[in-house]
Amino acid sequence: MKIDRACFGKLLDFVGQFPHYFVGSNADLPIVGGSILAHDHFQGGRYTFAMEKAPVETAFAFPGFEDVQAGIVKWPMSVIRLASPAPGRLVELADKILTAWRGYTDESAVIYAETNGEPHNTITPIARRRGNDYELDLVLRNNLTTEEFPLGLYHPHPELHHIKKENIGLIEVMGLAVLPARLKAELAAVADALVSGADLRSSELTEKHAHWAEQFAPNYTITRENALDIVQKETGLVFAQVLEHAGVYKRTPQGKEAFLRFLEQV
Repeated sequence: MKIDRACFGKLLDFVGQFPHYFVGSNADLPIVGGSILAHDHFQGGRYTFAMEKAPVETAFAFPGFEDVQAGIVKWPMSVIRLASPAPGRLVELADKILTAWRGYTDESAVIYAETNGEPHNTITPIARRRGNDYELDLVLRNNLTTEEFPLGLYHPHPELHHIKKENIGLIEVMGLAVLPARLKAELAAVADALVSGADLRSSELTEKHAHWAEQFAPNYTITRENALDIVQKETGLVFAQVLEHAGVYKRTPQGKEAFLRFLEQV
């Protein structure tokens, strides 16, 4: 399983034949890949993910590729969108971006291409058709670990682990939360406790969620009818934070500046 020029070609080839489907691949490094296998492993389907609806918020012209529409997508993770009616041009530019990213270090943005010989930078690619155009989303990934974040700096941080501790793979990158099955019973118990006024810290099911629930509960008038909906809405907001943590460039002025520095380098 490898993200390379051939991978981009296969993805675009697929949507050339099946324009009503999207298709993508998990990244090819531990922590940032949902599955690391010994063969190509693509995922696709006829589904419109939130990321597909997200607009390009900052257009960017790559020299020599003025015929390719490109830019930064308005999304919690760091996404470059390329579009062109000519898939070969997308393959060329995507390969150029991937090659640059694999070797890119920006210490001021805490991005390291490698440490002690271990590579950190890769891409999660997603292909689709939009009218006559081929569209390729390149999600920049980095699997650096630190003393403070041994599971990954660009990975859900510990305060979100009560909801999501697992790696962020392709489907989640696009905005659909894949959450652990344990939450079905746990979140129902949180909703019940919020209605009854029970101590969230006294139950094994709700204890890990207590601090989070105590933070959001005062913002609502909670009833038996709406409790579970409120808990699920707040779970969605946590998942949005999960994606922000997984984004290598944060959605701040400094993050945007660092993102553009990389695009200039390409």
